[in-house]
Amino acid sequence: MNALEKKFAALAADAAPGQEVRQDLSGVQAEMMGGLLSGTPVDFSHGDVDAHPPTPGSAEVWQNGFKAGGQQAYTEYRGAKEIREKVALRLTNFTGREVNAKSELIITPGTQGALFLALGSCVTSGTKVAVLEPDYFANRKLVVFFGGEVVPVALKFSGQGDENGPNLAQLEAAFQSGTEVLVFSTPNNPTGVVYSAADIAEIARLSSEYGVTVIVDQLYSRLLYSNETYTHLRSDPSAPKNLITIMGPSKTESLSGFRLGVAFGTASLIERMERLQAIVSLRAAGYNQAALETWFNEPEGWMDTRIAAHQAIRDDLVDLFRGAKIEVTVPQAGSYVFPKLPPLSVSSEVFVKLLRIQAAVTVTPGSEFAPGTGDSIRLNFSQDHEAAVAATKRIIQMIERYKA
Repeated sequence: MNALEKKFAALAADAAPGQEVRQDLSGVQAEMMGGLLSGTPVDFSHGDVDAHPPTPGSAEVWQNGFKAGGQQAYTEYRGAKEIREKVALRLTNFTGREVNAKSELIITPGTQGALFLALGSCVTSGTKVAVLEPDYFANRKLVVFFGGEVVPVALKFSGQGDENGPNLAQLEAAFQSGTEVLVFSTPNNPTGVVYSAADIAEIARLSSEYGVTVIVDQLYSRLLYSNETYTHLRSDPSAPKNLITIMGPSKTESLSGFRLGVAFGTASLIERMERLQAIVSLRAAGYNQAALETWFNEPEGWMDTRIAAHQAIRDDLVDLFRGAKIEVTVPQAGSYVFPKLPPLSVSSEVFVKLLRIQAAVTVTPGSEFAPGTGDSIRLNFSQDHEAAVAATKRIIQMIERYKA
């Protein structure tokens, strides 16, 4: 395998969320035990926008963008000026620190696009990048793609509340060894852990002291449960000089079909990101940018209702897993649960495939999020409540069936 083949082999996507349908399941037939479990198919690899519809008015504002014609179709590469100004003001209010619409914000093709551009703006051959484990599956892959070196930092997620969080001693050791970039998500994907105010303050202090560039994914920072508090890294008095925050309306607001993300922060990095976007996609789809008019502008009470609906599903799924003596952390935010499988008579990779064949349930294997979490599975519980509960019961039946 030559260097180019190795580079793209590291991007293998067969087990990534949404790609499971491309897997060859014929090889696991010999491992099957028992028959099929009946029930409505549920795909926990992503949220169900039919069960949780997009923000009210999003279709109408998109149509307005379409009617605007070329003015909306061909925006600046970093996004339409008028939309950036509105979004910047809302993000200023949300995060507690001013966002300059002209120089500090770019609209991207999804938050995935924002992550690609952000890492591309600060990672090159040999750059050491601290990556939390477990964390979003694309973080490690993108670092490797850009020629960087992954420096793993452990995230504790099996405790409760502030017991969880990054291993700060490992993080400082990484910085001392020459790490130049840190990338992480809070709320964490896949565990739902929210970094405490103390952890955020220490990350700010350390990254400033060692001159580290930080990319923080805050995609789920609006979907907080049980009066959870959230601390924005960018609002910390010691926030690092080079900092990019990534957010978007694709999850909580169910606007994933519009492929919209926003990155905001250090102007020089935003400028690099725009130059990279110019040769990758030119801009986020012009008409789709109009849907951002609804972001942070939902009808009164809409967000509270959405959070309550997700918290109810979370609680039921956690209760089911714990009732079956399956280890799972209660997510503080977001729409993921990350239960740990007991020892099974088949590998976890095979078990995930058997779930699809025998139980009509799709989950994401934990190995996507860190090398050491292959014995876990991730469920996106932004689903129809009744269907999610029934599918979780089938997962538990399958675990019992295949226990070692």
